[in-house]
Amino acid sequence: MATTDRQATTLALAHALSAAERGLAVIPLSRTKLPALRSPHRDDGSLTAPCHGECGTFGHGVYDASTDPVRIRELFAAAPWATGYGIACGLPPHHLIGLDLDTKSGTDSSAALRELALRHLFTIPDTVVVLTPSGGRHLWLTGPPDAAVPNSAGRLAPGIDIRGAGGYLVGPGSRTDHGIYGTAPGTAHLAPAACPPALLRLLLPPPRPTHPATHPATHPSAGDQGQGLVQFVLAAHEGQRNTRLFWAACRAYENGIGPALVAPLVDAALNTGLTEREARATIASAARMTGHRP
Repeated sequence: MATTDRQATTLALAHALSAAERGLAVIPLSRTKLPALRSPHRDDGSLTAPCHGECGTFGHGVYDASTDPVRIRELFAAAPWATGYGIACGLPPHHLIGLDLDTKSGTDSSAALRELALRHLFTIPDTVVVLTPSGGRHLWLTGPPDAAVPNSAGRLAPGIDIRGAGGYLVGPGSRTDHGIYGTAPGTAHLAPAACPPALLRLLLPPPRPTHPATHPATHPSAGDQGQGLVQFVLAAHEGQRNTRLFWAACRAYENGIGPALVAPLVDAALNTGLTEREARATIASAARMTGHRP
């Protein structure tokens, strides 16, 4: 191993141990940003169910993550080629949620986040911000222990990926093929801030309908999925109406049923107390955010 690689591994381990002292569970990463240790089951055709480390060996990705310095040193000793570390999301005590604002997709992800914040009346609090080698940003937030935020790519808005339960963020100080990750000036000393409730509602999946849709606002041509989105809007309470309508409209456009669902969603929104003008403006915004023409 080259001296520079040994130095990168030593630095990565030091950064990982420092993160663990803050209650962040870590794993070693390779220069490709993938877990440095390969699965011990990659050639095991007899495995009938996914193993999340129950076998007692390393190589289970984010399920290897730990805050125990002894275990972390063992992980890095098993992966001497590691040049970075990943921070597991969704685990106590922080229940970390990562907002990955990308710049490679040609979209202005920062502007998309600002539009979401203006529409849904939330602000991103001062929190840890990690700068990526490509010019992107990772915003660290914390969620409540009873809310498992799923991972997603572009679902919230174009260019914004979400790292939640089962995912990980590349830790600051990591060296990759594209450069080094580092904290933005003035944010390294901060603790991850609580995710604003209005944003958290956008990140969580809608509850499954408990009965078949029977409300007149449903639309048979949109299928079961469309009826579920309509029911999701109909179940909104005051303070949730715009948020739920926007979320449902985004999912509709992403799944190719946006145009067919405009009228049912407007009807559902009217039933919750929104005006037709408000409803159509929210749906049009969802269409623009998902790259469609209103």
